[in-house]
Order: sequence, then C-alpha cells, then structure tokens
Amino acid sequence: MRHSVVELDKSYNDQSLTPTQAVEECLESIQELDPILGAWQEVYVEEARAAARIADTEVSSGRRKSPFHGVPFALKDIVEVEGKRTAAGCFEWKDRESTMTAEVATRLIDAGGILLGKTKTVEFAMGGWGTNQRMGTPHNPWDKNVARTPGGSSSGSGVSVASGMVPCAIGTDTGGSVRLPAAFCGIAGLKTTEGLLPTSGIVPLSHTLDTPGPMARSIGDVAVMFEALLGRPTGVDLNAGVRGIRIGCLPDEERSGIEEAQLAAYDRSLDLLADLGAEIVQFKPPKPFEEMKVATFVIVTAEGYFHHQKIMDDPEALVDEHVRARFAPGASISSSDYVGALLERENDQQKFFASIQHLDALLTPTTPMLPLALTEADEESTPARFTRAINYLSMCATSVPSGVSKENLPTSLQIACRGGDENMSLRIAAAYEAVRGDLPDPALYN
Repeated sequence: MRHSVVELDKSYNDQSLTPTQAVEECLESIQELDPILGAWQEVYVEEARAAARIADTEVSSGRRKSPFHGVPFALKDIVEVEGKRTAAGCFEWKDRESTMTAEVATRLIDAGGILLGKTKTVEFAMGGWGTNQRMGTPHNPWDKNVARTPGGSSSGSGVSVASGMVPCAIGTDTGGSVRLPAAFCGIAGLKTTEGLLPTSGIVPLSHTLDTPGPMARSIGDVAVMFEALLGRPTGVDLNAGVRGIRIGCLPDEERSGIEEAQLAAYDRSLDLLADLGAEIVQFKPPKPFEEMKVATFVIVTAEGYFHHQKIMDDPEALVDEHVRARFAPGASISSSDYVGALLERENDQQKFFASIQHLDALLTPTTPMLPLALTEADEESTPARFTRAINYLSMCATSVPSGVSKENLPTSLQIACRGGDENMSLRIAAAYEAVRGDLPDPALYN
C-alpha cells in the first residue's frame, strides 16, 4: 500500500479507488512483507474486508463521514478492542481478550477508518529501542541486511507504516514512543499534549505521562488522522508557512553527543526554515535535556511498577528481562520520592516556559543517533534524550524526517511547542517538509 491518507481521500472523492481495493493492497503487502519485518501482532483480515465493503457503499453513494473514511489503519497492541486479544507486548498476556474498546479506536472507526489489526510493541511500552525478547522485534525496513533498532515502544506501528503495509497507525508516547519509531523508521509522528486525547482503554505505563498519537508517512496524513482522533476540526493551515515565527535552536552545550549525520541534517533544517522566513534564536533550557530525561524516571517507574508489579515481581513470569529490569526500581520508590518528583516537575515547567516565553517552538533532533544495529543497542540506556523532556514539560511535538545519511539511514527533526499548540507544530513541520524534498524509499524497496 503506497497510497497516502491524503491520496486515498482524493481517490475516494473522485471514485478512482475503493476502500476494498485499498484494504486488499494492504493485505497483499502484509502477506509479502511481514514474514520479513515482523511488525504485526495480529491482522483482522475478514473484519477489515467486511468494513471495506460497507465503506464502498457509503463512499460510492456520497456519504463519506470524514477525510479519514475508508482509510486502513493499525493500532499499537496496547490499545484495547473488545473481543480481540491485547497482549501489550507481553508473552504472558498473549491470549488476553479485551472486554472494552479504547476511545481513540472508537473515534477512528466512527470517522470511517478501517481497522486492519494490531502492531507489535515493547512489553508494556517500557523501552525506547523497540526490542522485545519474547514477542519479537520488528525489523527496521531501512536496512535489508542488518537488523536495526525500529524505535520504541511503538515499534510495529513505525515499521508497518514505513514499509507501506498500512498508511497510518496509532502509537502511544510516554517518553518518546511515537517519535522514536517515527525517527528511526523515517516517518512522521505527533506526540499530543497530555490529556488532549483519552487514554481510556489503553494499557497504562505512566498514567501521568501517557499520550496516544498518530503516525504516518507525511505531515498531511498525520493531520488527517489527528483530526479524526480529536473528533472535531483542528483548524490547522498546513500552508500557512513560518514567516515571522520564532524558533529556538540548541545551544552549543546541547549539541554534544549528537551523531554527525544527525547534527548536519539538523543544521540544514534550521537553514531551510530561516530561508522560509522563520527567526531562529538560540535558547538555553534552565535544566539540561539530559537532566529532564532523568527526571521522568521516578514518575514513569513508580507508576509503571504500580500498574504491572504483580507480573514483574513473579520470577516465573515469562517477561522480557530488559523490561523487568526497568520496572524493578519502582519497588523501592517511596511516596515521598514520587510526590517530590511531581512537584519538581511543576516547578521545572514554570521555569522552562518562562525561559522560552518569546519563542513559538523549539527544534531538536528527535534522537541523538541514527538507527543502531540491534547488537549495538545498550538496553540500559535510551535514545530518548530529547523526547522525554517534552513529556516531562507537558508539551506537544512532531517528529518529521530530515533526510538520509550516506549509509541511507533516516535522520529526523523534532518540533516541540507548548501544550495545546499542536497546530503550530504541524504547521512548522509541513512548511519544512515542503522544502526538504522527497526522501528515497527504505532499503527494503531498493
């Protein structure tokens, strides 16, 4: 399925394509590619075909509900669908049947979307590289020969979209889990503002920081899916440009440790936005990104352990041992430590927003590095240096591809804005995407 969400919308309107044809293209791609890539947890073949036939009738009779009507999509396998299995990446939960449907899934279906199935995830969404010891790690499609990090925790969503098996997918983001796979897989992803979209029916990691969000191959596609998730018009103008917008860029001390190809792509993106009329201003956060990354640790670990302590404390449970090790410190976090972390977060937010009150957005690379070979990924570390801080600060952010390296691996740009200002983030991302130029396909197709 190489059609984008926006292309499907146009094709349905002029009736040059039907939802059934779109679904069949997706199913053919899944049959061909998923034995290699391993992105899907489960595919709902007959249900998707039945929904497509209904959509065919509605579209042909001029009864389209929204631009998302008839668009195939995938859900990360921590999003509940009544009567379907939701494993949350946990082998122990492989046969667990959901008794409810998540509100975000209901909204996409109500907008006319066609659910193709569930995509793989890091166990209980606790990990940034995208690995899963027991349920399988999706293969990043940008390297046919070397198994590389797909990004996590929404690994299967990133790989399924990047490889063209589905036009768009839902991910969830607690410290970067939409943006990291978007970055490593060369697609776009939106981390929404905390509380903007409902998390009911989503298996929790950190109920304070969890946010669902759309993943697709272009900003236009992300915007269509975001509107369907909101259930109302966003009012975003993706053609408004960036003239007069003030954008903060990293100071010298924050540039250290960023891989050369990633940093070069970042600097090119700043130049392109400046050429479009944006004002680029260096900013210095009152607390370094690395410290804000660490500051989320207490909140995520305490809340994650609260939700999943029973299975993580069971030595006989067949869980990912890397994930178990990440949850384990939650057992020793006191109520004083936890409440103190929440209060520190509020204080840090006040100081941070005071320091950027003159800026409309902040630009960073999404990750410091390009996709690593799985053998090089340190499971005791995380690629979330620049993403975790955005959750900590209750901001929104878009990750958009910024090019490819000499090794044909994707680079990425994070555009972060104040909470509730998704439209500004998408507007800047769209302006940048328009001048960045087309990117080559992943190596899978070459």
